[in-house]
Amino acid sequence: MAESKHFIENFIDKDLEEGVYDHVQTRFPPEPNGYLHIGHAKSIILNSTMAQEYGGKFNLRFDDTNPTKEKTEFVESIKEDVKWLGADWEDRLFFASNYFDKMYEAAEKLILKGVAYVSDLTAEEIKQYRGDYNTPGKNDPSRDRSVEENLQMFRDMKAGKYADGEKTLRAKIDMASPNINMRDPIIYRVAHMTHHNTGDKWCIYPMYDFAHPLEDAFEGITHSLCTLEFEDHRPLYDWFVKEVGFEMPPRQIEFAKLYLKNVVTGKRYIKKLVETGVVDGWDDPRLVSIAALRRRGFTPKSIRDFVIMSGISKAQSIADYAALEYCIREDLKPSVPRMMAVIDPIKLVIDNYPEGKTEMLPIVNNAENEELGSREIPFGKEIFIERDDFMEEPPKKYFRLFPGNEVRLMGAYFVTAVSCEKDADGNVTVVHCTYDPETKGGNSPDGRKVKGTIHWVSAADAVPVEVRLYENLIDEDKANEMDSIYDENGELYLNPNSLAVKKAYVEPALKDAKAFDRFQFVRQGFFCVDYKDSKEGAPVFNRIVSLKSSFVLPKQD
Repeated sequence: MAESKHFIENFIDKDLEEGVYDHVQTRFPPEPNGYLHIGHAKSIILNSTMAQEYGGKFNLRFDDTNPTKEKTEFVESIKEDVKWLGADWEDRLFFASNYFDKMYEAAEKLILKGVAYVSDLTAEEIKQYRGDYNTPGKNDPSRDRSVEENLQMFRDMKAGKYADGEKTLRAKIDMASPNINMRDPIIYRVAHMTHHNTGDKWCIYPMYDFAHPLEDAFEGITHSLCTLEFEDHRPLYDWFVKEVGFEMPPRQIEFAKLYLKNVVTGKRYIKKLVETGVVDGWDDPRLVSIAALRRRGFTPKSIRDFVIMSGISKAQSIADYAALEYCIREDLKPSVPRMMAVIDPIKLVIDNYPEGKTEMLPIVNNAENEELGSREIPFGKEIFIERDDFMEEPPKKYFRLFPGNEVRLMGAYFVTAVSCEKDADGNVTVVHCTYDPETKGGNSPDGRKVKGTIHWVSAADAVPVEVRLYENLIDEDKANEMDSIYDENGELYLNPNSLAVKKAYVEPALKDAKAFDRFQFVRQGFFCVDYKDSKEGAPVFNRIVSLKSSFVLPKQD
């Protein structure tokens, strides 16, 4: 059965069949005023994939028309994110600011055509004159200035003769239009600001609605794929490219944004979290910026799979974070080694194991992938196990260690718990057991079965490391109860337990793990070496995701 196409592919197919375009060229046009997040990943992947699917080209272009918020730091982070996701812009890296001269010429062209004029109104007056959805706007008192006067005043704006906000250049369209975007929108404003790319060359800057369609047209973009909030702006987009006179105008096509339930994506809120120290930066692994997901250990493939699973449509929907977790689990399960790490350790002493003896035991790296081979790990008289793998008085159906019960030490021996030691507060500190030397490798020659298997790390060879266990930054119970992640004061419902830092023990092979190396810790989850805080010989491990999932893959029709 032929694979069904989404509506954007159908548009492109139709355009190519009818000869509207003879090729496909797309772009991702971020404004460098912050770090990209998971929603931007959808746009990056969609635009680059469409270019690749149709043998076309993909551009990366920075819409840097607002110098008040833009930084070179954000430019570099965006380039890194786009490249990491696998979107290849080759030699087509552009900046809107590189087109400022051409945009200025286009604005003068509109003035000469009589479809643009200089306004004396303040920003507040322009808003009042614009009207609302129930009231048509009123004409600007400057609307009928002569072409000559408008041209001179616009040149004076460029020459720095006016203060910020004193003059604007507006398009002359229709103040009674039912689409408010068409009510003589501002094209240029005066702003005496230093720009990150052009310095102090300009003191007037184009507005996004004017700049963006021209940028697309300058670059020969065929299909300008953007999110639904720009749907009402499309008539203005088309008006500008037509009035400026482009022979092959781009087609703007809108699609639904990617929203995640109970997740913070707003730049203003993330900035506040960073500034108040709730998170340790824009790449804190509890966030869903692309940099944060990369640091936590997500892979480009997992994010691409999540975007594909979420679908491309015009219908707004909210995805569950569990679906993203599902995608990273599916990617890592067959591809990473399964190692042993004890996160909440207590000591297990094997009383009848020979003193001073250490033996190397073979362990398969990943039972689902033979190509990952095997390794040997040390085993001795004293080992570390998880605290909750022993109970003095266990509940029913507890199959791990308790006095008199036999379990399997993974890849090692059968052991039977005998007794335990406690501290002054009654906490178990040491468990004593005996082992059956005939069960080496974890199997009994007499065929007896045990129900429990636990992991372990040799105490003599264990490597102490820091492990970070992450949960949602948002208090999901509160957010679900209030149907919002914000309270009545606009503050986030924060989860006080979103980060737990543990001092753990891992097997020796993990001592030299490098930044971004990924592993499955047996029975614990998938982990990634933190690139920021790890040191040579002392890796810090971020938990990417636990092993268990509540997500159910939707049934395919």
